[in-house]
Amino acid sequence: MKIAAEVFLASSQRKLIYLQHKKEKIMGTIKQGILGGFSGKVGTVVGSTWKSVHYMRALAVSFSDPRTEKQKNQRSKFTAAVNFTKAMTPFLRFGYKEFSGQQSAFNAAVSYILKHAMKGSGTNVSIDYNKALVTRGSLVPALDATVTVNESKVTFAWTDNSGMGDATVTDAAMLLAYNKDKGMAVYDIAAATRSDAKAELKLPANWKDDALAIYLGFCNEDVTNVANSVCLQDTPVSEGSEGDGSEGGGSGDGGLDENPLG
Repeated sequence: MKIAAEVFLASSQRKLIYLQHKKEKIMGTIKQGILGGFSGKVGTVVGSTWKSVHYMRALAVSFSDPRTEKQKNQRSKFTAAVNFTKAMTPFLRFGYKEFSGQQSAFNAAVSYILKHAMKGSGTNVSIDYNKALVTRGSLVPALDATVTVNESKVTFAWTDNSGMGDATVTDAAMLLAYNKDKGMAVYDIAAATRSDAKAELKLPANWKDDALAIYLGFCNEDVTNVANSVCLQDTPVSEGSEGDGSEGGGSGDGGLDENPLG
């Protein structure tokens, strides 16, 4: 009887252990041994991978009042920056290529604009177009650049400064016009060369009389070096007519690339 009881007890313990194991949840998975990266939640951190880079992030902290003035101000800035940049995402892949190492070019542009090209306070924030850079880098920028706008096109002109620093005759002119009223952009990443000293950018027919922010930048032939853009025109927008690109407000976290490293 004693042996039978011990067998029954051992069997019960195994069942109990098995039931306890069934209730446990696998929180994280180690992929490459104890020193490798992991995926999933462990305690208060979450492990994952982006572009073969292992990273950890803290779990979001819940707030009893997530709408303080400071938080609303930050959301408004973020919304304005994302709405402005998402209108020109393909252009930014070249314009911010020098800064797309551990983050995407789009995210690098959003980060720069948040830090250096915002104006206003509270929920009344907007893009400072004169300070915004749509191309960014160490290449020598445009010299004595001007712009003329008519109903159908933008005409750019500049002084050929090839030979100044790392500027060369084959550097490509990068043109962009942003429509503040419509929250849209048109651009050309290789409209002319630096030595051409002029270029044109066509405008949509329905952009007549809209407020525009117009930029000129340069990149070298293989787009490994880019110049800071110059804002050549910043037309004031009619009150109440500004599009998605410059005003804050709303939650507006859409459009940001899935780059957890910022």
